[in-house]
Amino acid sequence: MSAALDGLRILDMTQYEAGTSCTQCLAWLGADVVKVEPPTGDPGRGDGGDREYFVVWNSNKRSVVIDLRRPEGRDLLLAMAPHYDVFVENYGPGVIEKLDIGYDTLRAVNPAIIYARIKGFGLDGPWAHYKCFDMVAQAAAGAFSITGEADGPPMRPGPTTGDAGTGVQMALAIAAAYAQKLRTGKGQFIELSMQEAMTYYLRTAVSGTRFGERATPRRGNGGLPTMTLYPCSGGGANDYVYVMAVTERMWRSLAEVIGRPELAAAPRFATAAERLANADELQAIIAAWTQQRDKYEAMQALCDGGVPASAVLDTKDLFDNPHLMARGFVREVDHDVHGRIRLLGWPARMSASDVPLQAAPLLGEHSREVVAADLGLGAGDVDALVKAGVIG
Repeated sequence: MSAALDGLRILDMTQYEAGTSCTQCLAWLGADVVKVEPPTGDPGRGDGGDREYFVVWNSNKRSVVIDLRRPEGRDLLLAMAPHYDVFVENYGPGVIEKLDIGYDTLRAVNPAIIYARIKGFGLDGPWAHYKCFDMVAQAAAGAFSITGEADGPPMRPGPTTGDAGTGVQMALAIAAAYAQKLRTGKGQFIELSMQEAMTYYLRTAVSGTRFGERATPRRGNGGLPTMTLYPCSGGGANDYVYVMAVTERMWRSLAEVIGRPELAAAPRFATAAERLANADELQAIIAAWTQQRDKYEAMQALCDGGVPASAVLDTKDLFDNPHLMARGFVREVDHDVHGRIRLLGWPARMSASDVPLQAAPLLGEHSREVVAADLGLGAGDVDALVKAGVIG
């Protein structure tokens, strides 16, 4: 079976996560992603190594080491550029300009190139020169302000949505630009601000602001006793179940599941307003039921009864989850450093596209084959580049 993005070639000058998540998405859809790294490697590797953080964000890519600080290295990159459809980078402010490999430079050698840049705060505006990482973008986008208990301080969210959420949006933009290029033959320039990208995931929170006239408050794990977190047996840090009985029908189902159907007709719990006014009593009743069951038993009983709920899975649970394993989402792959490892897969299932999962590359693992193939060089020429320190 072919892959959706067969034929799409990407020069990947990304690091850490916002950029690497973008190019990984495209690689999982079939693009040939050539990761161009400095001799020290993507800093996400950890001193040029292969730490787990790098491995989980760089599967299905090839690694080429080019020393772009040397004129010969820059010339080599410009010679390779015509062989690619897309160039992606997420370096700090000013790095690409210092290397003199901006859009105009690459467009001069490849007029149809799609040139994509991820920056913390974009390329213009008063904050454009500020450095940015995931949580900086999340703070700047409002995510901290809506996370945490109502009477507590803003709290750092757990997922790295500022990075990976930006990367997915850039991958979508690149795929759209590539579709446009196939129609018109023309490339284009794409810029994405992490701050702006992150606000996309706050649109539900923003929808309670009267279109920007007030701030959305923090609500902890939920304001209603029918939509919140409950402890389960076991006593572990994540032995909880989250219940989300949104409608009146779900509330009646919840009362049935916990063996207290009479609660649904009780005046003090008859409406959402009454349930909120008597939240302490209702939460104690529901918690008494959940604490008699482990989180999976509670989840199954609730879901079978028509109540949306989930056990709180920790990151270890994901790799042993029977549901994810049954769907083939947990994959195994061989890595030259880590051996046989498990990785979480790509969520999109496409009936006419399939890309086998491949381990993240070692630093410079594909330098010789990529440079030789792109530029038609013989083994002696490639050896000379390696000996001169231009590639590694």
